[in-house]
Amino acid sequence: MYKVLTLNNISVDGLAKLPRERYQVGADVEDPDVILLRSFKMHDQPIPPSLKAVARAGAGVNNVPVNVLTEMGIPVFNAPGANANAVKELVLAGMLLACRNICQAWDFVRHLEGDDASLMKQAEAGKKQFVGFELPGRTLGVIGLGAIGVMVANAARALGMDVIGYDPKITVQSAWRLSADVRQAVSVADLLAQSDFVTFHVPLIESTKHLINRESIRGMRDGAVILNFSRDGIVDREAVAEALNVGKLYSYVCDFANNALKDHERVIILPHLGASTRQAEDNCAIMVAEQVRDFLENGNIHNSVNFPEAVMPMSNGMRIAIANANVPNMVGQISTAMAAADLNIIDLLNKSRDQIAYTLVDVDKVVPTDVVDKLRAIDGVLNVRLIP
Repeated sequence: MYKVLTLNNISVDGLAKLPRERYQVGADVEDPDVILLRSFKMHDQPIPPSLKAVARAGAGVNNVPVNVLTEMGIPVFNAPGANANAVKELVLAGMLLACRNICQAWDFVRHLEGDDASLMKQAEAGKKQFVGFELPGRTLGVIGLGAIGVMVANAARALGMDVIGYDPKITVQSAWRLSADVRQAVSVADLLAQSDFVTFHVPLIESTKHLINRESIRGMRDGAVILNFSRDGIVDREAVAEALNVGKLYSYVCDFANNALKDHERVIILPHLGASTRQAEDNCAIMVAEQVRDFLENGNIHNSVNFPEAVMPMSNGMRIAIANANVPNMVGQISTAMAAADLNIIDLLNKSRDQIAYTLVDVDKVVPTDVVDKLRAIDGVLNVRLIP
């Protein structure tokens, strides 16, 4: 029986992928094999010795101590692309809210007083202060062309916008999905200089912190709109407030509540709604549940943020999964330990990613306990697991 600890409410559709005859799932599970979470901050949580994997039902993993888990040989899974449509729709909505001054106009009307005839008269007299502009022909700059960024770029093209993108690490898969009409920027500064709207779809790391700051704003077009549905720290709030006050920026739309900007008349702040649709929550939970199950039952790894992709078909033998430091002669030492125990290797897969390597080995008979102990004793081995 595998034990799964949930640190947030996880979609029922996702949990249904973990059959109850093999999985004990709940918020009070002790000695868990897996932790499932959404936004729960794990950084101050003790890591149970029993833990084999962590899975976040979402894309970003800033709330998970990835480095600590990596050093323990524990993979961290996420759900890239599962919430992409939900975020894409909110970015499009954000552009429309900003360029048509919809929030300001709505707030104006809801504070009018009088009978209906008086309201209509006041509304007609006041509407000129909310004149906006249309999207076709405007340029959208997309920084980060992963699952979400590509969908945003393609949708903006369908709306008649010019689109320019920047992502020095774009994958082949994303490039295939991206509209051929999307132009390539050579740098962030190049993109900012050409864009009427700018949207971010990148993780918050050292190189993306305060990507939008006083200096970068100076290089932007006058009257540009910034949309941040990625991570709060990517944008310097004070720099944005100053630029809005002097008219350099037209509007700022984001998904992260803060006191510095929430009352500004040119700012629209939403309560972190990016992935808050039933479909996105279901999709994320289903994806990570299926990934966790394949890892626990077969040793396979899909969509891990710290381990390599590793998938090997099951054979009729006994499977061993080994996580170790990515150093020379690891496979040789693993093979030697198995040969010494008269274990014949049926199949073997070895993959690496940065400082971590992961090996799946199928052997022809049951692996003795002392062999597992010898594998664990190899310098650099972080984790050894028999797949039942």
